[in-house]
Amino acid sequence: MKRRKFIQLGSALAGYGLLATSCSNHTKRKIAGEIIGASSQTGHLLRDKQFETPPISEQKEVVIVGGGISGLSAARWLHRNGQTDFLLLDLEKHTGGNASSGTNAVSAYPWGAHYIPIPNNDLPEYTDFLTECNVITGRDEKGLPVYNEYHLCSDPQERLFINGNWQDGLIPQYGLSPEEKSEVKRFLQQMQTFREAKGNDGKDAFAIPVDSSSNDPLYTSLDNITMAAWLQQENYHSKYVQWYANYCTRDDFGTRSDVISAWTGIHYFAARKGNGANAKHDDVLTWPQGNGWLAEQLSSPLQPYIRTNALAVKIIPGDKQATVVYYDINTHTLKAVAAKQCILATPQFINNRLLDNKVRTALVDAHLHYAPWMVANLTVSQLKERDGAPLSWDNVLYESFGLGYVDATHQQLQQLKPKRVLTYYLPLSTNTPKEERLAAYKRSHEDWINILLGDLKKVHPDIEEKIERADVMVWGHAMAQPLPGLMHGDTRRRLQESINNQIHFAHTDLAGISIFEEAFYQGIGAAKKVIGS
Repeated sequence: MKRRKFIQLGSALAGYGLLATSCSNHTKRKIAGEIIGASSQTGHLLRDKQFETPPISEQKEVVIVGGGISGLSAARWLHRNGQTDFLLLDLEKHTGGNASSGTNAVSAYPWGAHYIPIPNNDLPEYTDFLTECNVITGRDEKGLPVYNEYHLCSDPQERLFINGNWQDGLIPQYGLSPEEKSEVKRFLQQMQTFREAKGNDGKDAFAIPVDSSSNDPLYTSLDNITMAAWLQQENYHSKYVQWYANYCTRDDFGTRSDVISAWTGIHYFAARKGNGANAKHDDVLTWPQGNGWLAEQLSSPLQPYIRTNALAVKIIPGDKQATVVYYDINTHTLKAVAAKQCILATPQFINNRLLDNKVRTALVDAHLHYAPWMVANLTVSQLKERDGAPLSWDNVLYESFGLGYVDATHQQLQQLKPKRVLTYYLPLSTNTPKEERLAAYKRSHEDWINILLGDLKKVHPDIEEKIERADVMVWGHAMAQPLPGLMHGDTRRRLQESINNQIHFAHTDLAGISIFEEAFYQGIGAAKKVIGS
C-alpha cells in the first residue's frame, strides 16, 4: 500500500494553476536537454498518409505488430512453445513501449514504468519468468518465493513532503489531527477488507489479471460510479484521504479520482496479495532503468525475430493469410509480409487505422480515451534538502500537480553519489486528454523545465543551479483511462475477440489497466490463440 498515489480535483486544479504560473517564470539560465521519445512524427504518418499495398516479399507463420511488453510476451510464449517462424515489428529504434529506458554517464533511467509490486502467488507464468531473470532465486520451506535482494527496492523507499517536512512513507501522517489520522486508518482498513474479499462465485473480488476478478454485482457495481463519488458515499471527507486516493489513481492510471471508476481505484489497493519469504505485498522490485530492465530480459533471446524502425500501416485479412504492410523507416520503402496468423500488440486507436473495421472503430471511439504524460530525467549534483526523512527512492510532494520523482541511482551500490538522475512524472490530467495532448505538443523544452522547476523548487530551492541536463519525453497516449463502465461493461470483451480466427489482439487497453502483469498476460493469451489455431 505504500506505492499508491492520488490527488483530489480541487488540489489538481489549484496545482495546475501553479503549473500555468510557473510557465511564465523563465529560468535564470539555459538548461541543456531536449524533448525526445516516442516517434510521434513517424507514427502520425499512419494518421495523415494513405499507403498503397506493395507486392508481398516475405512469408511468415506469425507476425506480431508492437514491441511493448504485450508483444514481447507473446513472442516469448511462441518461442518457448516451439514456434520460431515469426516476426515482430516495432516502430521505435528499440522495443519496450511504455517500459522504455535510457542511460547516460551517471546512470540508466526509466522513460515510463519504473517498478513492479511483489507478484501475486497465483501467477505461475509470471513468477516463472521472474525466476528465469533471477529476480526470484528460489523457494523457502513453505514454498514462498525468495526475492533477489539486489532487485528489491532498498531503504529508504518512500517519503512525502507534507506540512513543511519530509515524512517517511507516502500515506499522510505528519501534521494531521487525531480525527484525520483516524479517517486515514479507516480507509486503509477498508482497503484491506477489499483485498481479502471473495465474491459469491468464490473468486477474489479484485484480482490480477482483472478478468480473473469476481463477477459478483456487490463489487462490479462499483464500476458504475467514480472513485471520488464512492469516497463521499463512504463519508471520507478528510482532504488527506481524498488527496491520497486521487494521487494513487493519477499515479497508476493518469486519471483523477473524480473521473476514474471506483472499481478500478479500489483495485489499485485491493488486488495486490503477493507474499514472499523476504517480501510483502507492498514491497516493490525496481532497477535504475525501471521496467526497461524487464523489457530487456524479454527481448534479449528474441533479437533474431525483431525488426525495429518498422511502422505497420495496414493489416488486410484474407481467407488463408493476412497481409501486413509496413513502412521501413531506414530505407523509406513500403514492404509487405504474408502471415497465417497476426497478433496486434498495439493500442486500439492504432488498430483502428490498421484495420478497416467499422464496428471496432465505433467501440474504440466511444469508450477508450488515452491519458497523456510528461516524463523528465534530470541529471543533478548534490541538492539542498528540507527537514525530515532523507532522500528516498520515491519522493512525493503533497498537493503537487506532479507525482514527484524517483531516484534512478537509488539501487546503485556505491555510497558516495556526487551526481544523480531524478525521473520526474507528470500525468496531464487536469483537462480532457485531447486538450492536454494538444497543449503538450505545443510546449517547448524551456516550458517543460519551467513547469517542473516550479514544482521541485519547493523542496530543493537550489535545483535550478544543480541541474546539468534535463531531457523530456511526452507520451501522447500513454495509457487507456478506466472510466466508469469500462471494466465490467461489454466493450473490453468485444474488443478482445479475434478476427477470422486469424488476427488476435494483445494490449493493456484491453485489460483497462496499464500494469506490467496485464501486458504480460495479454501477450500470453494472444500467443495461446495462435498456437490453438
